[in-house]
Amino acid sequence: MPPALAEVPMTQPQSIGAPMPDVQASPDKRRVAIDRVGVKDVVYPIRLATPDGGEQTAVARINMYVSLPHHQKGTHMSRFLEVLNEHAGEKACSPLTPARIPELAHAIKERLEAEEAHFEATFTYFISKPAPVTGMHGLMNYEVTFECTANGTADLVMGVAAPATSLCPCSKEISEYGAHNQRCRIEARVRSNGPMLWIEDLVKLLEDAASVPVFAVLKRPDEKWVTERAYENPKFVEDIVRDLAVALEGEDRIAWYSINSENFESIHSHNAYAQITRDKRE
Repeated sequence: MPPALAEVPMTQPQSIGAPMPDVQASPDKRRVAIDRVGVKDVVYPIRLATPDGGEQTAVARINMYVSLPHHQKGTHMSRFLEVLNEHAGEKACSPLTPARIPELAHAIKERLEAEEAHFEATFTYFISKPAPVTGMHGLMNYEVTFECTANGTADLVMGVAAPATSLCPCSKEISEYGAHNQRCRIEARVRSNGPMLWIEDLVKLLEDAASVPVFAVLKRPDEKWVTERAYENPKFVEDIVRDLAVALEGEDRIAWYSINSENFESIHSHNAYAQITRDKRE
C-alpha cells in the first residue's frame, strides 16, 4: 500500500439496522411554535365525479402542513408522502377524491403527532360549455381547490375561480357611445352542508354574477350576443361581489363563503378588487 494511503485511517461503514439519530425530534431552545410546516407542490392525480355520472381525472398540486410545537426542532417531511401514498397511491383501496381529503388530513395529524394538520389540492377542472347562440361546444378551464384543516374536527372548503367579463357602468353612463370592459376573475370559497354542491353549480353562480360569462368558442352570432349582453348588464367590481353574495345567501347548500372579484382594468394600469366573507350560521 502506498505510504500516503497507509496514513489515512480506514472507517468502518455503519452496520445495517443500527439506530440513526432523529434530528427532527430533538428539542429546540428558541421556544417558537410554527403554525404550518410541511411540503408544497406535490404533483398527484385526483379523481372527481361529474354530475352526469361520469368522472374526470385531474393533476393536482398538493400542499400538506402540520403545526409544530415550540419544543420540537423539525417535522418529518417524508411522513407526509407516506400518508398520501398509503391512502391514495396505487396500492390504496381507492384513489384520491375530494371526499377523502378530510380522512387524509386526519391521518397526517395522527402520523406526525401534531395538534393540527392542513391538506389542500389545487387543479384545473374542465367543463364543456356551449356558445350562447350557435351552441358550439368548447372546453372551459376553471381553477379548483379543496382544502381541509384537521384539529379535532375536519373542515372541508371548496374553492372555484372563474374568468368572466365586466363592463363599467360609469363609462357607459358618461360616454356618448361605447363603454370599456375588462376580463375579471371571480372566486368563491365555500363550506357546504346538506346535498352535494357540484363544481358546476358554483361555476354557474360565479358566472351569473358577471356582466357576461366568457366562452371557449364564439362564432360571429355568439360574439354579437356577448358584446350586447355585457353592454346591457354593466357592473362595477362591487356589483359583482354583492350579486354573488345575494345568490350564495339564497343557496341552502352553502353555510359559509368568502368571495372576491379582481377586474383587470383595460384603461388603467391597476386592477379593481372587492371581497366579502360571511358565515350564514351566525
